[in-house]
Amino acid sequence: LDRISQEVMAKLAQIPGAVDIDRNLKAAKPMFNVRVKRDVASDLGVGTLLIASTLRPLFAGDDTSLWKAPDDENYNVVVRLAPSDRTGRHDLDRIWLATSQMAADGSPRMVQLSQIADIEAIIGASQINRRDLSREVQITANASGRSSGDVGTELNKTLATMQLPPGYRFVIGGSSKDIAESGNYAIQALALAIILIYLILASQFGSFLQPIAIMMSLPLSLIGVFLGLLIAGTTLNIFSIIGFIMLMGLVTKNAILLVDFAIRSREGTHGAAGEHAPMGREDALLHAAQVRLRPILMTTLAMIFGMVPLAFALSEGSEQRAPMGQAVIGGVITSSLLTLVVVPVIYCY
Repeated sequence: LDRISQEVMAKLAQIPGAVDIDRNLKAAKPMFNVRVKRDVASDLGVGTLLIASTLRPLFAGDDTSLWKAPDDENYNVVVRLAPSDRTGRHDLDRIWLATSQMAADGSPRMVQLSQIADIEAIIGASQINRRDLSREVQITANASGRSSGDVGTELNKTLATMQLPPGYRFVIGGSSKDIAESGNYAIQALALAIILIYLILASQFGSFLQPIAIMMSLPLSLIGVFLGLLIAGTTLNIFSIIGFIMLMGLVTKNAILLVDFAIRSREGTHGAAGEHAPMGREDALLHAAQVRLRPILMTTLAMIFGMVPLAFALSEGSEQRAPMGQAVIGGVITSSLLTLVVVPVIYCY
């Protein structure tokens, strides 16, 4: 784990934008290993539980009581050897244990720890981290100058090229995992929104084909979304995706105004203006574009200016939500302009 984590950290350091690289595996520390001579200890009636229960309070300490100080604060009373009596190997050699055998005077027979155990100096882990019953080393890093999604994508490509020994694996967590999950949820919400919009339009227009002409304006809004994010210098994140989902209702509204007016013109009705002769398809579309241009522009401009404070992050703490406003503004502008051209063409087909 130590070797593999060092290799990963070295590769992560080569990725542009990855900073503050660290891991939770700390350096090994020296310690003493007390290995019990089981045969000798068994003959003397000394078990490992007795040895452990003797050593722990002497060196690690035991909470024996609670002391209430004059300042009304409670403090734990920990009893253990003085620091001068727990400095090295020689302190362990001076520990005596009471066996189950009795001496001539009836007192328990005492035996020195070094007689029933081998004490060796080793280098051991300062802490052991586990997840799902398996040891792990957690490597963390921040992103600076690049989006965390780009850094995470490049890291995944790098990890895919590494050959791991059997029994080892990589598990991605943190913001990279959250971004992937949020992206999947957003795609599901986007697909569900498109289906629901189509069902509503099909029921209202009484046709399965006419809603397709209206919904062709949805891909057009993506052009403005990406252009708006590109001009603002932001990335495609969960807020900009939310903005696009919200944008779908606004974009289809403009196409509905155009196509519905054209259908009514071809049928020979013109709402509050009363009856008039049915128009041809081309004339109805041209007439609808002329009449509906003003309300389309009015609603578009109202939406744009309403999103300006959000897009320019004018309020405190709105920098995180700014991509949503930028996506909406870019998508509304391009879709409104292209709706007047593309939707009539698709409707004609």
